[in-house]
Amino acid sequence: MALTLRRSGASALLAVVALAPLLVRSSPAPGAAPAPGPELVVGQSAPFSGPSSRTARDFRDGALAWFAEVNRRGGIHGRRLRLVSLDDRYEPSRTLANARQLIEKDKAIALFGIFGTANSKAILPLIGQVGVPLVAPRTGARSLRHPFRPMVFNLRASYEAEVDRIIDQLVRDGRHRVAVVRIDDAYGEDGLRSSLSSLARHGLKPVAVSAVKRNTKSTGSTAQRIHAADPNAVVIFATFTTSAALTQDLHRLGNRAQLMNLSPVDVEGLQDALPGGQASGIGITQVVPFPWDQRVPVVNLYQRLMRQQQATPRYDFESLEGFLAAQLLTEALEKAGADPSRQALKEGFESLGQLDLGGFKVSLGPRDHQASDFVDLSFTGSQHWGP
Repeated sequence: MALTLRRSGASALLAVVALAPLLVRSSPAPGAAPAPGPELVVGQSAPFSGPSSRTARDFRDGALAWFAEVNRRGGIHGRRLRLVSLDDRYEPSRTLANARQLIEKDKAIALFGIFGTANSKAILPLIGQVGVPLVAPRTGARSLRHPFRPMVFNLRASYEAEVDRIIDQLVRDGRHRVAVVRIDDAYGEDGLRSSLSSLARHGLKPVAVSAVKRNTKSTGSTAQRIHAADPNAVVIFATFTTSAALTQDLHRLGNRAQLMNLSPVDVEGLQDALPGGQASGIGITQVVPFPWDQRVPVVNLYQRLMRQQQATPRYDFESLEGFLAAQLLTEALEKAGADPSRQALKEGFESLGQLDLGGFKVSLGPRDHQASDFVDLSFTGSQHWGP
């Protein structure tokens, strides 16, 4: 699918993705290894149905492209990797139920690529109790970073870092009248807190703040309140469904403030929901390199392996994030040894130190579980990118 961008600056449906047959094993003690066998199971819970399903599938596809390559090379110390992905429909209660199944039934050595702030927070007590690493949750929330979480290993930069990048850019552009629109959930709360802090560094306060329901398209009253405050920039913490609706409502009011979104918004979803060039000029932070820049070694590798994995490859930020997250996990698994326990995997992450994944540098240590602080800024435009 084509993507339009220009850059600035550097029940439930069960989705089980198998790369090897499943063997039934007894439940290990907390923090212990799954029983020896020919495979290592990695567990994921994500919204494979609903408005964010494409984002979840893309992240998974990127991870699978790398896992398939590792298996082709002989696996990790001779053991194949298998990703088991369950649908949670973005509901935290289902995320928790899925996590229990992945840990207790599937004997996952790690939980991987959990989507959403509230969803990730819901499983924090469980991973602490069981002693299973949570790897690359797809959230930049402060609660996954502070206080220090011994079993959480973050790949993506924090929302604080993304917001700082946005506010610094707006201030440099002379846009000091900033409004904030957030969805009424943990993500929105984190975004608002980060916005207030970042604006305060520049001696500013938001000219308006408004909350909306998650995934709502009823944003008319919010758009009127924001428009009445006369901002020259609006920072939006929402899914693409809500962001697109708000964008259209602001345009109908004649508002031409610079609109800014964070990386979870889903660029393609936002563009698809805003036909006729309405998405042009919207700013979006990104926490991984540009997926079409083959000059970056890891991007070149990602594109090659995606072509091997898919008949019609899709390149995007979400699948590249999944690809990089899978690379980080396998680096730690290599360090964990031939018969790794969950505790050994934790220690494997903490022993990685500084690592270059091919133009994307990460760093982890015993008291530093934040692998990357990379944030770039892109703007939707007229140039089409694609495979």
